[in-house]
Amino acid sequence: MTATSHNGLKRLAKAGVVVLILLLLTWAVKEGWFEHLTDSNWVARFVKSHGLYGWGLLLVAGGLFTAVGGPRQVIAFVFGFAIGGWQGALYSTLAALVGCVMSFYVARLTFRTSLQKRFGRKLLKFEALVIRNTWLKVLMIRLLPVGSNLLTNLFAGATHVPARGFLLGSAIGYLPQMLIFAYAGAGLGLSDHVQLIISIALFLISSIIGAYLYRSRLQRQVDELISEDEETAQ
Repeated sequence: MTATSHNGLKRLAKAGVVVLILLLLTWAVKEGWFEHLTDSNWVARFVKSHGLYGWGLLLVAGGLFTAVGGPRQVIAFVFGFAIGGWQGALYSTLAALVGCVMSFYVARLTFRTSLQKRFGRKLLKFEALVIRNTWLKVLMIRLLPVGSNLLTNLFAGATHVPARGFLLGSAIGYLPQMLIFAYAGAGLGLSDHVQLIISIALFLISSIIGAYLYRSRLQRQVDELISEDEETAQ
């Protein structure tokens, strides 16, 4: 295969990714999925009536919801209400990870150059922070209840941060908050005080872990990164 044909296929693949994401977003908006995803009762009815097909659609819709900046905690609460604490936590974490993959690869395959021009200095600082021990650094960022999930995904995609470490750290870092909100949703849906207590206990444990990581030698770097991240998001 010649270099010209290879570049042509690469551009075609990038265009295909953009078209697919746009089609999925159009479908989700047209069908009112983003509105439905925040309705716990609707999700519970949909899962019950559609089975595995419904699970697949909810996974795609939840991924799109978080990929465009929707709060993953809402997804966790709704799924916890609809299907239970640990099940809702795992499923919402998977949906958030799907959204993370979408925004990461959209940035890496399509908008990388534009993001580098727009956020050049911030991207360099982000890359310098997480390029080594990526999964641990990203885990730390995910555990802290600050910053923008969407911008973190886009920044990682626009730099040379390794995908495997970034996605692993994100998946593990997402889980504590998803457990907290899923058990809160489950406790509310079932009027179960035990599950609400579990949610509170998980919140305390997550806060302790986050505080420990926050006070590590990386604290200053993460402080600077998050403050710039929040300024960018405003």
